[in-house]
Amino acid sequence: MLVIGATGNVGREVIKTALNQGLKPVAAVRNITKAKKDFGEDLSMVKFDFYDRNTWFKALEAQKFLFLLRPPAISEVEETLNPFIDVAKQAGIEHIIFLSVAGAEKNKFIPHRKVEDHLISLDAHYTILRPGFFAQNLQDAYRLDIIESDRIMVPAGHTPVNWIDVRDVAEVATLILRNPFAHAGKAYTLAGPGPVLWEEVVESLSDVLGRDIQYQAVSIPRYIFHLKKRGLSRGAIIVQTIIHVLLRLGQGAIEDNTLERLLGHPSRTIETYIRENAEIWQI
Repeated sequence: MLVIGATGNVGREVIKTALNQGLKPVAAVRNITKAKKDFGEDLSMVKFDFYDRNTWFKALEAQKFLFLLRPPAISEVEETLNPFIDVAKQAGIEHIIFLSVAGAEKNKFIPHRKVEDHLISLDAHYTILRPGFFAQNLQDAYRLDIIESDRIMVPAGHTPVNWIDVRDVAEVATLILRNPFAHAGKAYTLAGPGPVLWEEVVESLSDVLGRDIQYQAVSIPRYIFHLKKRGLSRGAIIVQTIIHVLLRLGQGAIEDNTLERLLGHPSRTIETYIRENAEIWQI
């Protein structure tokens, strides 16, 4: 089982959950030496880079299943993920789990949709996961703003968002990997317990951190300027802006019990995630 994006939030949890369940994941990483410092020497690893096709066949060698996601820095999926899917099929991959996003089937402008369409067009054995908004965005996209400015600043308005913990997503992915063909050709929307206001999120942060965290619903131009100052690439800025505008339009306020139905237990709440990870935002 090859796991793409192994050093990211979702990939790391997929590997951890798979190991805990007795599976044998192989981490696809750009820098094996660096990854071994994170994971240790025992985890199987292989060098992989979406921009280096010479690494593709070697990474796929002797693998039956593939967990595939789009790294945030990659927006041009027609030159990276889609050709890699073609190679994976040629290499004999029997099943692909693709980590998409909630609502991708309704939005042709986001890169995940292009990957979904490509998988479906190939008639490959696949399962598509469409999770809602990750709780772990608080430790990635918003972490510096929370630490440096005591704020979350996004163009998402005041529309509630259903946050989902990547640990729950990883549990679903591992469930599918244990019996992939039972989930072939299916797409699952995965959501947390229910939509939560941004103001409630910063209230939870404030309570746990012991300082006042504010939510600022800024304009699109101000947000783009902010991301430019952060040094994000043009493609990343476009993707991040689209995601938050869609949240403002209500795409993140989903309610779906598929995750609970698949796993047999409720998903984690955003409050639980914040409480368990308070050290991430300490000054």
